[in-house]
Amino acid sequence: MALSTRIVGPLIILLLTVPGADRPIPAWAEEPTSIQQILEEPRVYHLRHAILRGIARDVHPLAPYTVPNGDNCYGAYLFRLEDDEATIPVAVLGICGRPIVRDPEVEDGDHVEVSVTIQAPSHGGYYLSFKGLKAATEQEGIVQAVADRILPIVE
Repeated sequence: MALSTRIVGPLIILLLTVPGADRPIPAWAEEPTSIQQILEEPRVYHLRHAILRGIARDVHPLAPYTVPNGDNCYGAYLFRLEDDEATIPVAVLGICGRPIVRDPEVEDGDHVEVSVTIQAPSHGGYYLSFKGLKAATEQEGIVQAVADRILPIVE
């Protein structure tokens, strides 16, 4: 149970606010959402769950990073998910508190379905960058998907 608390903790830190709760929210079914739709309306999708499908590109493992509570997190990586219309950066969070070696679950060119939480952190929150966990400012137009689950698509 301690391990799950350490994994969920950083995600809770990342998902701090829910601005725009008074706006209409799309119905969230298990049907894939287009990346373009998310990029066109990031405020509507901020902190919402979505299913995305596409091709993994530019997979980059990250060095260990430190979350605000002081724990170090290991095994995180970033990649871009590309569909027919657009591309979105995807972060896979590290496992915090215990040094581990974990290879990325995807390789460049893999066709995948990714269950994600969408973040538009310029509306409040943190994002995972090549330099670790960063607080977003209002000037940054970052939209990022944080992966919960990655499944291969067999064609």
